[in-house]
Amino acid sequence: MRRFHVWLAVGGLVALAGAPGLASAQGFSVNEHGTCAMGRAGTGVAAPCNDGSSMFMNPAGLTQLKKGQTQISVGATFIRPSGGFEADTGGTSDLEDHTFPVPALYVSHGFSEKFAAGLGVFAPYGLTTDWVKKDNGVLFPGRFSSYKSHIANIYIQPTVAYKIVDRMSIGAGFDFNMAKLELKQRLDLSEVEVAPGVTFGNLGIAYGTDFADGTVEGDATSMGFHIGTTVEVTDKISIGFRYLSRHTVDVDDGEATFDQVYTGIILPAGNPLGAPAGTPLDTILAAQFVAGGTLSKQKGTTSLQLPEQYTLGAAFKATERLSLLFDWTMTNWEVWDEVVLKLAKAGTNTLPQNYDKTYAYRFGAEYGIGNGRVVRGGFITHNGAAPDETVTPTLPEGGRSEFTLGFGTGIGSSGSLDLAYQYIDQGDRRGRTRGYPAANDGVYSFNAHLFGATFTWNF
Repeated sequence: MRRFHVWLAVGGLVALAGAPGLASAQGFSVNEHGTCAMGRAGTGVAAPCNDGSSMFMNPAGLTQLKKGQTQISVGATFIRPSGGFEADTGGTSDLEDHTFPVPALYVSHGFSEKFAAGLGVFAPYGLTTDWVKKDNGVLFPGRFSSYKSHIANIYIQPTVAYKIVDRMSIGAGFDFNMAKLELKQRLDLSEVEVAPGVTFGNLGIAYGTDFADGTVEGDATSMGFHIGTTVEVTDKISIGFRYLSRHTVDVDDGEATFDQVYTGIILPAGNPLGAPAGTPLDTILAAQFVAGGTLSKQKGTTSLQLPEQYTLGAAFKATERLSLLFDWTMTNWEVWDEVVLKLAKAGTNTLPQNYDKTYAYRFGAEYGIGNGRVVRGGFITHNGAAPDETVTPTLPEGGRSEFTLGFGTGIGSSGSLDLAYQYIDQGDRRGRTRGYPAANDGVYSFNAHLFGATFTWNF
């Protein structure tokens, strides 16, 4: 027995290393690094919010701090996604109901009228794709690709900013990412080779016969940098630019484990395996799970390129109370052509990606209603990165439209509270329940409700 289609290990380690960049662009995205910015559709490049979220939106925004001023922002976004898969042959499967808290902490200080620095610690990409294992008595058809993907990330982001002249600031920082992953998948016995070019399916084993339950767990670190600038063109118009670098993630300690799933198949006389009549097939398969077997515990390694991002923004102060904002972001997902994973015992797997560049358009507005209170709103639209052939249960992403609302108010003489709501509506997307080169066999749907709150103190 040789060739095993262990897409779990490939897709799992891809998700581990790629989730931070992917999520920040599209995918099961969480771009809400601060509730003020969230309320106005994530616009923050030309006129960052006066809180710690400027460390991500545009590091140049830290120069808003006055000399000697220290600022602390603490917040969280609560995400409740829902979605499903409808097979072409009939039948539906749904995502499990979950609510995911995504916290953020920012500390910054103005060291002079021109120089400021800060540190952000946040987890913007902590989501789980968890499919109902059995819906109306039918097992989830995508279980052979992935039935659960859990990704948790912690970003530690030191940032500095300097005001070159009164109307122009620059900022830069390093992004240290620490990621952890758990991904689960079933393996199909019909796809396993008994001899070169001959699979169990060729011998009569039914397509979709579960015989192993695999889990990939691991962690990885990566480092990149970001730079940004803001320019106040006039008293009413400002522009901004932000660049997030491409960087490399080397995964060298992924671990794959496999538990045997019993088929209950009894071999008849004259079977192609040459076993005596009445021999349980599970007894023969058990050798693959013991130490040294192809499906025993093993390590996996891969190396991935995360794409660069370019963001341009503009802000217009239409009146003393009303500000209008716009951001445009291009993420160069073309760097994701294919991913090669080397497993210690199951061999080398290559997973085509063939991603395209993505373009996001963000429109935001902010209106002061007096007494330190502000209302916000916005709209986001963007295309999907994955082509049809790589839309799978691990990440069934697509183009989205998003709507946001927000409210901010002062608290005492030195604090503020920001609240926001966001609705994500992803267009239905054809995809597949098996990895490449399987054909598309159904439609994925997805939407999410997000609620955010951030407290900021200045002293």
